[in-house]
Amino acid sequence: MKFRCLETKREEIFCKFAIKPLNMFIGLLHFHSLLRWVLLLLLITVIVKAFQGRSGGKKFESGDRKLSLFTMITAHLQLILGGFLYVISPTVQNALKDMGAAMKNGESRFWAVEHISLMVIAIAILTVGHIKAKKAVGDQAKFKAQALYFTIGLLLILISIPWPFREVGMGRGWF
Repeated sequence: MKFRCLETKREEIFCKFAIKPLNMFIGLLHFHSLLRWVLLLLLITVIVKAFQGRSGGKKFESGDRKLSLFTMITAHLQLILGGFLYVISPTVQNALKDMGAAMKNGESRFWAVEHISLMVIAIAILTVGHIKAKKAVGDQAKFKAQALYFTIGLLLILISIPWPFREVGMGRGWF
């Protein structure tokens, strides 16, 4: 994306300080990628604590509830950022112009359909798990709901991340 900012002196001055869409896209993409690691760490922590609580007969405390809530907030923030990136992504926009061709191309299909679909489903499952744990009667039922739903959500997220070792993630790096 290239911009012409030199039509008038006023536009030239404005353009020096304006956020260009491509720069914004790259910045948000890096933040989205960084936030992925925070979310994965939170999910693993919730899951480990849920399995420990379930097997150890521990009490479901307010710290467990707050950790789950913070994980949900992070997941939903990640979803909002991802949705915004989906709308402004040049790769997605090219794929959406010709969905027939995009569905035949693995990388285009991944970005236009698979990544966003699996992430929305995963975050919906995390949300259901959070709600079920919150409404469950008894500490073991709360830990069981967290362990089950958050593990399923984590697996879906891991499947749909464009890791550098996957074809769709080649050249993207770990951050």
